[in-house]
Amino acid sequence: MAHDHMIEMLDLDAEVLSDYHRNLIAVVGAEAGDHPHIVDLGAGSGTGSLALARELPGARVTAVDVSPEMLAHLRGRALEEGLDDRIRTVEADLDQPWPDFGPVDVIWAASSMHHMADPARALTAAREALRPGGLLVIAELDSFPRFLTGTPDEPLEALVHTEADRMRHEAGLHMHENWFDRITEAGFSGVSEKHFEIELPGPLPRAAARYAEVSLGRMRHRLEGRVADAQLAELDKLVTGLGTRDDLTIRTERTVWQGRR
Repeated sequence: MAHDHMIEMLDLDAEVLSDYHRNLIAVVGAEAGDHPHIVDLGAGSGTGSLALARELPGARVTAVDVSPEMLAHLRGRALEEGLDDRIRTVEADLDQPWPDFGPVDVIWAASSMHHMADPARALTAAREALRPGGLLVIAELDSFPRFLTGTPDEPLEALVHTEADRMRHEAGLHMHENWFDRITEAGFSGVSEKHFEIELPGPLPRAAARYAEVSLGRMRHRLEGRVADAQLAELDKLVTGLGTRDDLTIRTERTVWQGRR
């Protein structure tokens, strides 16, 4: 069930923030050449792999993830969209020695590098996997989406995010790593950085309300024992009512880095 909610959240992120994702794909399209082999690190539900194959008709994509459930979902989506001939999946733990992907033109890591146990080692592995002149693209979240800015429930949402940030820090996730410096230190050249401030005003489509439900609902279930029971009850009521609200907005920030071997 946890995987189901994660898959739904990732798929909704791609749907609701489609303009951002198209801009992200355009980074690769402008730099990768006509027939690139792209390795998608931590592919998750496959939103990146599918978009890359869809938007770059000459591309071949290798989607890598540790979760067989995620990869099965990805293969099903690829088959439905007629992209299964250009997307292959590899189950691998990227904190262990990487498998041989063959010649690689682009390493793509969207919201996955912060999960690596040792980012420096992962970047070294990425550089070694790329052909000379190959492209590295890293996209990370500066802030998780907020949906209730300017509403009476904004303080409760802020509390949830504060506690969730604390849990990520305790888990050792590299949420606010200086990726520009890390990429440079790993030996990549021409490193660049682009920041995206995403603001979607209301009224939002139904998919955005569901995105809010799933996002805040996942956070709520991790807060047992970390916040007061009264706050959990208040949060339960909030999540349950998100689908009927017309005052939701979306605000989030993301940054994209690229460099070449």
